[in-house]
Amino acid sequence: MNFLGHLYFSDNNIELMYANLFGDFVKGKDLSEYSDFIQKGIHLHRTIDSYIDHHPIVLELLHKLYPLLPKVSGIAVDIYFDHLLARNWDTYSSTNRDTFIDNFYNYPIERNFGNDHFWDVIDRMKKGQWLFKYKSMEGLTKACQGLSNRISFPNVLDQAPDVFIQNELMITQAFHKFMQEAKEYFEAYYEENIRS
Repeated sequence: MNFLGHLYFSDNNIELMYANLFGDFVKGKDLSEYSDFIQKGIHLHRTIDSYIDHHPIVLELLHKLYPLLPKVSGIAVDIYFDHLLARNWDTYSSTNRDTFIDNFYNYPIERNFGNDHFWDVIDRMKKGQWLFKYKSMEGLTKACQGLSNRISFPNVLDQAPDVFIQNELMITQAFHKFMQEAKEYFEAYYEENIRS
């Protein structure tokens, strides 16, 4: 999942949302320079990535999409799932989607962790209203085009919106099946690793 999915799976804890997103900017196993809470966010980020990357429903979907989106089907699915989460938010959250995003954007987080690149991405996300745009096809298209331009090898990620339209039912069904299992998995994860 992309930004919105990582925020959703952050146990409704805004500071954990930031720590979770920061996990994408941290390499290696030695996290000793970070506070225990930031380490929890980094571990959560890696757990979300690992869970979706190895989930049988997602692997089956990737297998079907790979011929259409070689080398970037995994990236496309991350964006697709954020798009579908935004569209189906009320199915999975009792908090209004726009309120959820506003609360994240406006939270007075202390910038006492991370690096300049991380906070630059956060600032650009807020300025560009990325999270609000995920719901529309225009937002999906811009996300795919933007990532396609940043990938270091030739790719067809800019074609991912058309692939989504052509395979929307299949992708949507996979998303809902995945979410049902993911919600149960992460509720247990929070109890063991976050709330304890």
